[in-house]
Amino acid sequence: MTDTQHASIDAATLAHLKSWQGRSEVLGDGITAAPVAALSATLDREDPEPAQGTALPPLWHWMYFLPHARQSEIGPDGHPRRGGFLPPVPLPRRMWAGGRLRWEAGNPLRVGQAVERRSTILSVNHKSGRSGELLFVQVEHAFGNAEGLALTEEHDIVYRAAAQPGDPAPTPQKPPLDGQQSWSRAIVPDDVLLFRYSALTFNGHRIHYDRRYVTEVEGYPGLIVHGPLIATLLLDLLRRELPQAQLLSFDFKAVRPTFDLHAFSVHGKPSADGKTVELWARDHEGWLTMQATAALA
Repeated sequence: MTDTQHASIDAATLAHLKSWQGRSEVLGDGITAAPVAALSATLDREDPEPAQGTALPPLWHWMYFLPHARQSEIGPDGHPRRGGFLPPVPLPRRMWAGGRLRWEAGNPLRVGQAVERRSTILSVNHKSGRSGELLFVQVEHAFGNAEGLALTEEHDIVYRAAAQPGDPAPTPQKPPLDGQQSWSRAIVPDDVLLFRYSALTFNGHRIHYDRRYVTEVEGYPGLIVHGPLIATLLLDLLRRELPQAQLLSFDFKAVRPTFDLHAFSVHGKPSADGKTVELWARDHEGWLTMQATAALA
């Protein structure tokens, strides 16, 4: 067992980690067509072939600005080793906890565009929960093209202590709109779906494809379905039901891990005035796994 798995965050370590607040970096990338076609196939969509000028569907920007750490720089969990732009948090389990996104009306990201992303670490906060230590890092990403700002995203990352025998399980929640008439779609999270999404996002995190690692080292019962994939499936459901809708914002929060051991489902229900859509995912037992709200123009 590694030192990281036993590590805790004392006052000096926390002060060091908080020194990352305010750090920023600027990266450039091009919105190419191949990832768009590949994610369309992965989500089992019948989209036309993307061409120059095709608008990028919401959340599909996660296939760009990917980390390109050398193989020798990869840590034991499959992520790049701690440090660099993100703080070197000495807790072994790292998860995408949620986010808030705002699109600028009339300026979507499009295939063929050169895009700049300015990332800033907004906060580093430490908490102790029933299951041990937690450290939250909030990052803001601002995406701009030749027309100006196109998208602003706040990304929440949570780091957790290693699982211990007897750790209390989080109290499960029922979806707030369950039982009401709503859109729904069943998803089978097989190994191929998880592999393809990991490949498209160049995500080496072993919890999504290495069953031995995720069960024996991190203590989970099965492969974990990517939080960003579930969020993407929620908005994909909205696009299937309201293909002409123009998205203004999307706020989402991961509530409970989803594993590949069973099918899960995604759901949505528009408000009476059609201005917002409540979206949620639930596992095979009916428990809430992700909750989100989309605002429409």
